Amino acid sequence: MPRELLILRHAKSDWDDNVADDFDRPLSKRGKKDAPRVGAWLYREGLVPDLVVSSPAERARQTTQAVCKGLDYKRKAVVWEQAVYEASVPDLLGVLGRLPAQSKTVLLVGHNPGLQGLLAYLVGDEVDDLDDGKLMPTAALARLEMPDDWADLGPGCAQLLSLTLPKSLRED
Repeated sequence: MPRELLILRHAKSDWDDNVADDFDRPLSKRGKKDAPRVGAWLYREGLVPDLVVSSPAERARQTTQAVCKGLDYKRKAVVWEQAVYEASVPDLLGVLGRLPAQSKTVLLVGHNPGLQGLLAYLVGDEVDDLDDGKLMPTAALARLEMPDDWADLGPGCAQLLSLTLPKSLRED
């Protein structure tokens, strides 16, 4: 089976919360509903990662924990990677390059603009921005087929298998 990378932008955060630091901003009410839906959808689709790497920022942490609960993935096994917070594409490529060689399916949870840039870099011209100009809105999940070596990721090296938006997972 080929390697897969699941790129998940954190769910909607609460801009109205009175936190002084961006790092500590929590999920909004909508974000708290969307994150578990992503985990349940991944589980139903059989997309259970063998490794989860997440930004430790509060909104990413809450998203990751809710997704992992839906996946029945042990939260203690999550790799909380500081380099994912406010990361550039080279930073994220460095994180991916340090993944264990045996990791076949990896879930990466983080932030824009880094994740959007990473997706565009990995798939090249294969993907276009959505109507509002955002390729990775909150709680969006990109599924990519990846090369065999996490440390050798060039432009356009991956194939986009799907891009799932949270509104497609919402119950009517």
